[in-house]
Amino acid sequence: MNATDLVNVYAEATPNPGSMKFVINRMICPNESVDFRKAEEVKSSPLALELFGFPYVKGIFIMNNFITITKPEDVEWVNVIPELRQFLKEYIEAGKVVLEKRTDLTEEEETEVITKIRKLLDDHVKPAVEMDGGAIDFKSFDHGIVTVTMKGSCSGCPSSTLTLKAGIENLLKRMVPEVEAVEAEAV
Repeated sequence: MNATDLVNVYAEATPNPGSMKFVINRMICPNESVDFRKAEEVKSSPLALELFGFPYVKGIFIMNNFITITKPEDVEWVNVIPELRQFLKEYIEAGKVVLEKRTDLTEEEETEVITKIRKLLDDHVKPAVEMDGGAIDFKSFDHGIVTVTMKGSCSGCPSSTLTLKAGIENLLKRMVPEVEAVEAEAV
């Protein structure tokens, strides 16, 4: 194994004290994301299935080069970070499957307004949310209401409602006059 094959994993705190972002020095899930709150929901990620084998893993979000893991309040991060880092390092180095390829993707027609909304979310909102170990995805636009899903550390985070209303809604209303409100849908 040469130096370029080595996998580095580090833990990074998120605004949600119950979630920790584990950053990997390579892309493991490019341009796609998955969010699981229960092991029973996992269908397409062997990595998530194995992570739910740890008794303290209560949620998993995988995207680009990071995995955000949620734990219960009675577990201290200091006690589990080393074990999770080592597991992720070995899993990725072994070349195991993170996310199985999907074949059911369909192309949806988008109106000009939806295209603008998606572009604003992609260019201005997603990078900031990803830095905090989460993600935001466009779900729909109907009668002036934009519906998004908040995943990873953003799911259940106390500050996500403020971020949604004060930041995202204000941006979209200012840039896309057709937008009247933004709502988050529970995942």
